[in-house]
Amino acid sequence: MWDDSPNSESAEAEGLTLVLISPDESRRQAVVDALVVSNVAEITEITAFPTDLGTLPRLLSPQPDVVLIDLDSDPEFALEIVENICGFAASTVMVCSQRTDLKVAVRCMRAGAREFLNIPIVPGDLAAALARVSVRRPSANTKKTNGKLFVFLGTKGGVGVTTLASNFAIALAQESGQKVLLIDLGVPLGDVAINLGIVSEYSTSHALRDIARLDTRFLATLLTTHSSELSVLAAPSEFTDGEQPIESIDKLVFVARQAFDYVVVDAGCRLDLKRTSLFDTTAIVYLITQVGVSELRNANRMITQFFPTRGRKLQIVLNRYLSQSLLYDEEHITRALTRPAQWRIPDDYATARRTQSLATPIVLQDTPISAAIRLMARKASGLPDFEEKKKGFSLFSKLRGSPKAFREDAEPAEEV
Repeated sequence: MWDDSPNSESAEAEGLTLVLISPDESRRQAVVDALVVSNVAEITEITAFPTDLGTLPRLLSPQPDVVLIDLDSDPEFALEIVENICGFAASTVMVCSQRTDLKVAVRCMRAGAREFLNIPIVPGDLAAALARVSVRRPSANTKKTNGKLFVFLGTKGGVGVTTLASNFAIALAQESGQKVLLIDLGVPLGDVAINLGIVSEYSTSHALRDIARLDTRFLATLLTTHSSELSVLAAPSEFTDGEQPIESIDKLVFVARQAFDYVVVDAGCRLDLKRTSLFDTTAIVYLITQVGVSELRNANRMITQFFPTRGRKLQIVLNRYLSQSLLYDEEHITRALTRPAQWRIPDDYATARRTQSLATPIVLQDTPISAAIRLMARKASGLPDFEEKKKGFSLFSKLRGSPKAFREDAEPAEEV
C-alpha cells in the first residue's frame, strides 16, 4: 500500500461515495463485505468492465469519491481503466488484487492509483485508506464544478453560426477573465480557425480518434491559443472519414468542462449531435436564425421538435437583423418562433466582409455588432449588462441609450 498523504487513520470515512468495478462475483462480494463496516455512505457495483473506455465519464456520473477496481479480472485492461479515470475524474482510484506483485503495484501507481489493497482485505487497511480519502476530499464549497457549456446551432447553413460562436467566445474570455475553450465541430470542414486568423496543428479529429487517451493533459496539447487568450480546438483542415461516435463527443465535452470555466461549441447545423451531451439540460443552446421564410420555418420545426420545454436555456438569436426593412413584423416573427427571440444582432455587411477578409474578429472592433455580442457574453457569464471599460473596450454610447435594440429585456439565462 502507498500514499503520500499524512497518516490520518482517525479521520472518518462516513459520507464517502464509492464505485466498485469488478466482473468477478466472489471478489466483488469480498470487497463489499469489507466495506459494510467502513461507514461508506453509498456503494455502487459495476459488474463488468466497460467495452468502450469512452463511456466511463457517463458510468461515473456523478463522480464518486472513490473508484475501486478489481485488478485480477483483466490486469492490462484494468490498468487502462485506472489511467483513463485518473485523466478526467477527481475521484481517488484504488485497486485490489489477490496477488502480491511489486511490479504490478508500481505500474498501478504510475497509472494514477493511490491505494493497492490485497484480497482478502484487512479491515484496518481499508479503513486507513478511506480515512486518507476523507482527508484529501475537498469541502463542498471548494469542490470544482464543471464549466458552463454554450452550444451554437444554426437553422441552416450560412446564418452566421461560426461568426457568432467565435466572437462570443472571445468576448466571454475578455469580459469574464475566465478560462474559455472554443470547440469547432463543423463537418466536414469548420471555419473557426479561418475566422480567428489562427493556424492549428491539431484538431478535433486528433481528440476523437484516440478517445481512450483523452484527458485534460492530452487535450491541452491539442489546443491553439488566440491572441485574446481564448483556447481553440479547431476542426480538421482535411476531409475525414468515418462518423464521430456519441461516446467520443461526450468524452470530449466532459473533459473540456473539467478543464475550462466556459466551453463554447460551434455545432453548425448538426442535428446529428442531438443525442450527445451537447444538448443535455446543463447546456445553454443559442439557436441562430435569420428573418427569412426558410430560416423561420426551420427554426419553428427545431424548437417544437427538439426544444419544446427547454425554457430559458434556449436562447434564440436573430442574426443580420434589419428592423427597418423587415418583411415580417414582430408579431409574425414571435409566432413563427413560438416564443420571443432573446437577441438581435444588427446587420452590418461591410464590417462583416472586411473582418472576414482580414481574419480579424468583429468583437475586437467598435461596432454595433460587437456591442451586441459583448452584451450576450456578459449576460452569459452573470455580469451586469454594462460596464464603462473592460480590457480597453467600451460598451458604446448608442448601446447604452437603447439596449432593447439588441436584445429583449429578458431575465438572465438559467445557471448551467
